[in-house]
Parts: sequence; C-alpha cells; structure tokens
Amino acid sequence: MSKCFLPHFVGADESELGAVDMKTAITEMFGIRHPIIQGGMHYVGLAQLASAVSNAGGLGIITGLTQKTPELLAREIARCRDATDKPFGVNLTFLPAFTAPPYPEYIRAIIEGGVKIVETAGRSPEQYMPALKAAGIKVIHKCTSVRHSLKAERIGCDAVSVDGFECGGHPGEDDVPNMILLPRAADELKIPFVASGGMADARSLVAALALGAAGMNMGTRFIATKEAPVHANVKQAILAASELDTRLIMRGLRNTERVLNNKGVEEIVQIEREKGAALTIDDIRERVGGLYPRIMGEGDVDAGAWSCGMVAGLIHDIPSVAELIDRIMADAERLIRGRLMGLLGQGATPAAKVA
Repeated sequence: MSKCFLPHFVGADESELGAVDMKTAITEMFGIRHPIIQGGMHYVGLAQLASAVSNAGGLGIITGLTQKTPELLAREIARCRDATDKPFGVNLTFLPAFTAPPYPEYIRAIIEGGVKIVETAGRSPEQYMPALKAAGIKVIHKCTSVRHSLKAERIGCDAVSVDGFECGGHPGEDDVPNMILLPRAADELKIPFVASGGMADARSLVAALALGAAGMNMGTRFIATKEAPVHANVKQAILAASELDTRLIMRGLRNTERVLNNKGVEEIVQIEREKGAALTIDDIRERVGGLYPRIMGEGDVDAGAWSCGMVAGLIHDIPSVAELIDRIMADAERLIRGRLMGLLGQGATPAAKVA
C-alpha cells in the first residue's frame, strides 16, 4: 500500500489565498514549487514551453524524440537551460521499431546537458535504467495500468505517471478511467505517482490528490497556452472541441490512440470499419504517421490523427503558462480551504466559485 501523499501548503496565510506553495512527495522529489508536470508531447515539448512551465513553478518536459538526432536534443536542452534556472526534464519514449532510435546517444546528451529528471514512456525503460541511475537521474515512467506501474517500481523508477483512459495519445487496452485507476495505484504503489489524463484545472488537481496522487501531469491543457510552440489552428481546434470530440483509433491493432476527431480521422475510422479484423497498419499509415510537423507547425488540423484528450471539453481559453499555473494553484487552495474544509464546518475560509 502506498505512502500517504497528503499535500500541505507552505507558509499558508488564509488572507492571501493562492500566495503559497504546495508541498507533496513530487514537489520534494523534483525540487519544484507546484505539483504540476507538463508531459512530453511530440512537436509540442520544445524548450519554449518547457522553460515556461518550469519558470512558473511546475516541471517542464522537452520531448526527446521530437529532436531528430542526439545532437539536436543537446541543443534544445541548452536552449532550455538558457531560458530557465529551474528544474526541467526530458521525455524519452521507447518505441517498437525495426530500427530503434539511438537511445544510448540520446541518454548521453541528457546526462551531458545536466538534466536530472527523465520521463519515460512506451516500452519498459529497464535496460536503460543503470545508465540513468548512475548519472543521478530521477525517472518517472508513464503507465496505463497498475501492473505496469508496479513493474516500473520494481525496476527502480522513482515515480510513475498513471495515465487513465481519458488521456490523449495511448491509453493502453484496459479502458480504466482515473476515478478507479488512481485509487488502485494508491493501494498498490510505494513510490509516489501523478495523475495523467483528464487533468486541466484546480478541480483536477484536488481530485487527483484526494485519490492518492501527489500531483498531476497535463498534456492537452498545455497545448492551449500562449507559449505552446504550435500553430494557432491547433489551439483553436482544442477550444472548439467538447468532451465528445475525440475518437479511439487503432483498437484492432492493440495500439489504441485517442485523437481529436477531424476529416482525416473520420477516414481512418471508415477504413477500420471496412477492413475489420483484416486491418493492418499499412492501411492507415499515411494518416497516422509523420504528420505532426504538418499539423503542429503548419496548422493543417484535418490532415490526420493527432493526440488530444477528452479534457478538451474543459479548456475554454489560451492563457500564458504562468497565468494557467497561478490560477490552478490559487483555485486549488480555495477549494481545499473553502469548500472542502467548509464541509467539515471548521477552520474554513469563505468558499469561492472555482471555474
């Protein structure tokens, strides 16, 4: 059974809601002010966004494989280092591939860049753990199930990011939403974890903490910020979407991905319906692979599949990263001190509406 990761506010002054930091196992582990992590996202997790998140008190993440070579990753790390003196991390996604990326070289670039936090995803990072741990790097692995989270704990990961069925990208094949997955993780894990999938605001953070997490990881929400290095069409597509506007594709290939519905995705769904059990990746490859530069950079949001969570239904503006994080933390304190403590009838400050 996991340790209790109850948060507490540092230097709390009830007359100044939102003016304090929140301390959890995750903020302590990574040396950050707020228990908010920006997850790795292809062609989104660049130094511009990662540094903004870190400067705002969260943990920014550079997406390693967006950089086509280890040398380019080293340059992106240096750019981020120039833009912030706060902790930031690098995401490494371990992909099944005939020709795997040169992961040892990417890891060397991370180590030589002085990065001390790595978010791993995809396949197990087990074979790379000795190199990461020898360099004093903290590893947080993204998992979509309790069994995978326990495996991450066994191989030496310092924390896990528990990714519920609501998430954008790959939710796994178990279809367990976070209201069940997070408390199950809390029941089993001894290392801290953050909630991922469906996270957008103070309500998400407070709920995640109540369910046993020590923080939250946001992906889609950070795309709709001023500093996100993506085309305005992408941000507007997220704002226009509701919680009903994502689709699950590649289920028959057991490589399920949650994406924002668009013309290209409708074509994928139609092909999958027609092919049935005979579907192969080659039938949809041109609509699911290699499109991120065109979508994120050029704004062709109908080109094909791009990851987006159901949380789009909770996103209604495009603030700066600092405005977003400050708002989340201020509203979280109001929720905890006002509404939740108020329900107990003691020690409460006046409750305020939290949007």
